[in-house]
Amino acid sequence: MEGGVPEADMSAFRECLSLSWKNPYVLRLAFSAGIGGLLFGYDTGVISGALLYIRDDFNAVDRKTWLQEAIVSTAIAGAIIGASVGGWINDRFGRKKGIVLADTLFFIGSVIMAAAPSPAVIIVGRVFVGIGVGMASMASPLYISEASPTRVRGALVSLNSFLITGGQFLSYLINLAFTKAPQPWRWMLGVAAVPAFIQIILMLTLPESPRWLYRKGREEEAKSILKKIYPPHDVEGEIQALKESVDMEIKEAESSENISIIKLLRTTAVRRGLYAGVGLGIFQQFVGINTVMYYSPTIVQLAGFASNRTALLLSLITSGLNAFGSILSIYFIDKTGRKKLALISLCGVVFSLALLTVTFRESEIHAPMVSALQTSQFNNTCPDYKAAVNSGEWSCMTCLKASPSCGFCAADDKLLPGACLISNKHTKALCGSDHRAWYTRGCPSKYGWAALIGLALYIIFFSPGMGTVPWVVNSEIYPLRYRGVCGGIASTAVWISNLIVSESFLSLTKAIGTAWTFMMFGIVAIVAIFFVIVFVPETKGVAMEEIEKMLEQRSVRFKFWQKRDSGSEKH
Repeated sequence: MEGGVPEADMSAFRECLSLSWKNPYVLRLAFSAGIGGLLFGYDTGVISGALLYIRDDFNAVDRKTWLQEAIVSTAIAGAIIGASVGGWINDRFGRKKGIVLADTLFFIGSVIMAAAPSPAVIIVGRVFVGIGVGMASMASPLYISEASPTRVRGALVSLNSFLITGGQFLSYLINLAFTKAPQPWRWMLGVAAVPAFIQIILMLTLPESPRWLYRKGREEEAKSILKKIYPPHDVEGEIQALKESVDMEIKEAESSENISIIKLLRTTAVRRGLYAGVGLGIFQQFVGINTVMYYSPTIVQLAGFASNRTALLLSLITSGLNAFGSILSIYFIDKTGRKKLALISLCGVVFSLALLTVTFRESEIHAPMVSALQTSQFNNTCPDYKAAVNSGEWSCMTCLKASPSCGFCAADDKLLPGACLISNKHTKALCGSDHRAWYTRGCPSKYGWAALIGLALYIIFFSPGMGTVPWVVNSEIYPLRYRGVCGGIASTAVWISNLIVSESFLSLTKAIGTAWTFMMFGIVAIVAIFFVIVFVPETKGVAMEEIEKMLEQRSVRFKFWQKRDSGSEKH
């Protein structure tokens, strides 16, 4: 799932690099735990490429859109389960054991997928991997934050987020590396078992979180770990700070036992915070980001690039831009402000989606025609084309939409009329033997380059803004005593939204067309702009205590670009 980078300014990163030379133990600890982020990102990216080859090997997957969506989205369903039980496991058994368990499930899932004899077994493996991802998404950043020196905590937690986007980029590179291998998807999905196994070994050599140990009454163990993390002159102060923090946390936990949803909604500051935080998370998903991350090569094929390898190579651009955007967000989140950055991001997303809508619509309208002469040269004409009374009006798009069992063999000049044939491996090989391109997704188009530009612009605008802002806002907008439960509500809403979008994208493109699907995302982005203006306050530079007061007094403020005159001014 697309995520953001926690706040950390450049000075924190410089200090982090300095610390890594003085105390490599801390960096080893953070990097070892951060492999969980790498696995998270790898799983997000790898399925987009593997799906192309799973379709080639299993006719049922190629012809049934819902089966493709199930292979993608069952991992998300598993992640929801993993995230929901992960918190309890982390508190009950410790952060270290939570990460090891997550890795074990990920390892088992990867092996199951690599050896899968059928789509059903792939789906089972995806569930295992998803549960592991969901658990790791909570345990890894928690372990890093609790076992890192205070002054570089933000930078080290950000390392986990960098590894998420880095994992996505790595997955595309590995996908490309295995395109020539027999049954490439098995290698693509199976290779993820390697970093999972490496992290299991590394975590077994590392200690438990000192904060968790202290809370469980194992104070001496916690102190011995803190002595490895902090320089001698800081240790006593950190031990005292940890004691006070844990005592406060226990008191808050005791006072929050009776919190109910009704009570939350009756509290003005919490209710308005939930509107902003949960709303941002839902809009983050419903403007379509994870359709781009999960189905990027498929979208490239819909734009008219038939080759699996070409689709993967071009998708590498979007993954690289996403990683670059996550780095930019560290600079812009505090310089620009959360609200302005979200609005700039959404305006760019609307423009990008409009460009994609127009591009795909033009591609559909100007698709190459089907030639009866070209089709007659093959002995396996698509039955729907043969039975059509208006076959002279058929285009490539008509052929592909007629039935999942139809495909289009382009002419030597791809924009000239081609043949509408039965879609199977034999026909694909026959078409390719004449050095002609075989299409089962999109059609040949002279507008394919515009679709690539649209995808690139979408990522460039989304990643530094809406990719990060929802997570930052959710980390600071709730009153301290309600932050845990409200953050859990927002996170659950994001995962469920992610599941809905990824489960429905291919079905929507089949039912209403790719152009109108992107137009729907664009309309959602326009609604999101007004939502941000009306419901989301600017929290940049505002103290935590003031945010609660601001939410209680807040009124709609359309001149969002103006700075507040005073802390008492209504927002």
